[in-house]
Amino acid sequence: MARDLAPEVERLLQFRDPNIRKKAALCSIRIIKKVPDLAENFINPAASLLREKHHGVLITGVQLCTDLCKVSSEALEYFREKCTEGLVKTLKDMANSPYAPEYDIAGITDPFLHIRLLKLLRILGQGDADASDCMNDILAQVATKIESNKNAGNAILYECVGTIMSIEDNGGLRVLAINILGRFLSNRDNNIRYVALNMLMKAITVDAQAVQRHRATILECVKDSDASIRKKALDLVYLLVNESNVKPLTKELIESLEASDQEFKGVLTAKICSLVEKFSPEKIWYIDQMLKVLSEAGNFVKDEVWHALIVVISNASDLHGYSVRALYRAFQTSTEQETLVRVAVWCIGEYGDMLVNNVGMLDIEEPITVTESDAVDALEVSIKRLNSDLTTKAMALIALLKLSSRFPSCSERIKDIILQNKRSFVLELQQRSIEFNCILQKHQNIRSALVERMPVLDEATFSGRRAGSLPTSVSTSTGTARNLPNGIAKPAAAPVADLLDLSSSDAPAPSSSGGDFLQDLLGVDLSPASAPPGTSQPPKAGTDVLLDLLSIGTSPPAQSSSSASNILSSIQDDKASLVNLNGLASLTSLSPNATSASPAPMMDLLDGFGPSPQKKEENGPAYPSLVAYESSTLRMTFNISKQPGNPQITLIQAIFTNLSPNVYNDFLFQAAVPKFLQLHLDPASSNTLPASGNGSIIQSMKVTNSQHGKKSLVMRIRIAYKINNKDVLEEGQVSNFPRDL
Repeated sequence: MARDLAPEVERLLQFRDPNIRKKAALCSIRIIKKVPDLAENFINPAASLLREKHHGVLITGVQLCTDLCKVSSEALEYFREKCTEGLVKTLKDMANSPYAPEYDIAGITDPFLHIRLLKLLRILGQGDADASDCMNDILAQVATKIESNKNAGNAILYECVGTIMSIEDNGGLRVLAINILGRFLSNRDNNIRYVALNMLMKAITVDAQAVQRHRATILECVKDSDASIRKKALDLVYLLVNESNVKPLTKELIESLEASDQEFKGVLTAKICSLVEKFSPEKIWYIDQMLKVLSEAGNFVKDEVWHALIVVISNASDLHGYSVRALYRAFQTSTEQETLVRVAVWCIGEYGDMLVNNVGMLDIEEPITVTESDAVDALEVSIKRLNSDLTTKAMALIALLKLSSRFPSCSERIKDIILQNKRSFVLELQQRSIEFNCILQKHQNIRSALVERMPVLDEATFSGRRAGSLPTSVSTSTGTARNLPNGIAKPAAAPVADLLDLSSSDAPAPSSSGGDFLQDLLGVDLSPASAPPGTSQPPKAGTDVLLDLLSIGTSPPAQSSSSASNILSSIQDDKASLVNLNGLASLTSLSPNATSASPAPMMDLLDGFGPSPQKKEENGPAYPSLVAYESSTLRMTFNISKQPGNPQITLIQAIFTNLSPNVYNDFLFQAAVPKFLQLHLDPASSNTLPASGNGSIIQSMKVTNSQHGKKSLVMRIRIAYKINNKDVLEEGQVSNFPRDL
């Protein structure tokens, strides 16, 4: 219908009655929106409407030209070349016109037409220097002449600012526009202040320095009573912060935090923490600012933030004494802030001796006298607080265990405090109390080794884990690097989600050898060399050493010391808690060797320090081997079996064979499945595939079919590797699975 009526509507654009022309222009707008192909038919008639004297026809003509520019590049170029000067003249006549009662609103002649003209000029000037130069003068005139004490004037000024920011660069005009927005921020009308903040957020990418001049006014808006203005102003301040102004702006925001209401504290706290972490010039300043935030709004701080603070403190060896003293002071006045209590408890447990002995005093510190009993008092208070949660109490128990070795004079009192939780209704606290008491009473000879200070966690590693972008190797506190196993996506590789737009969240989390990490934590030798004399045993992986210590799945020797079972029951809780509860995420990664089968199943006592090896199927593969993918250089074979008692689950062992004479390095296998399937991919046995079939890579996966019996398995695969440092990518689809899977 639009195509059929378009010629008639086009003819009516030239009709002598202005009301008919206006209606025809409005109808033309609808037609070109329905059928953009017809836009070129309306270019010339629309241009003729721009010369109209009747404001009703002129405003519809301007709108028609605006919509034509949006749907047709040909129309945009035509109006830019032929009509820019005419539009500028029309706007100038409007701005300089005398009082006209017919069109006057609050002393301004037809503000609606003003706004339509400015919007069209914005489109014409964007990306074109000549058109922008042509309209600079009239934009400056409108920006300076229009009064801002009326709503109509503010509307025109707002559109004028938007046009100035959109056209090609003119530094003076942009400063003028940002100054107008600065005046808007002082307006009492909330709507005007909100749109000004919104526009300033766009302007900051164009001229940040000009926006910085209005920093004080923007900071005042952070304290505004209107929630929308507060949030928008905070977003703008966040964009304004850089290395040169982070200190004064952070100070202002923390002052605002003290006066803000409860609903806004969460948002404000998150922004402050992010800024401090991002732009911190030095560690001592970072620690000071985070302590202020924790003291004022610690209950609003997210776990990863105080975890990061602990990582920074542990890495700043020269600030250990300063940090624990500052936290102790803050703890005395802000015990209601849960995260502050946690960080203080952790630091007292780690550096309590520095607190008592005033180790590492700085010139800026005031002297403080803390006895061993005072430090223990602080931990006892944190346990007995009514609003302390399980995490805080568990951390306090660990801290007490550590101090029992460093404060011998308080060891009996510490033992009494720990024993108070022996009959706790919370199983976690009860277990810790009993196991820690066992260490205190029966294992004095190794207690000092058990409660050594936490190993320093590499800051880059922790930051990478928080950002979700791990490097291809993980640095440890010893300075060595451990390669991530095959099967974990690297930043440079294309994500699995590209295959079927699926999430890659199933990728296994990186971890390292459980035995090595346990040895680092305990400071004891877990190597096979510690076996009794006269016995010879082959070297074992960390997992096997741990199994021997825990006596899981094997009969312990008759002469084995009773300390192993007793100590390790508490070791696992103590050290796992030190890692997890203190916010230090697991450093370990699933090494390729960790996928080998163990003689007995591994109990999950160390909370993720090692993978649970899959049990072998007793009946072996129930299906013949399947060549899932083969090219001239690579073959992938699937050994398929079923999980007993669960027909929906299929276990697949993928075997990769290199058919070329070149060694494949950085071998990475990725797979994606439709939504009715769930895929779990285990780490591969290696990331290097030998040449000419002289070895293979094995990788296991588990597929769950929610439509078992109705739909068969299907899978898209992507295999990436390097030949002589050159990236190679192979892709394919596996659809030849047996139908009963």
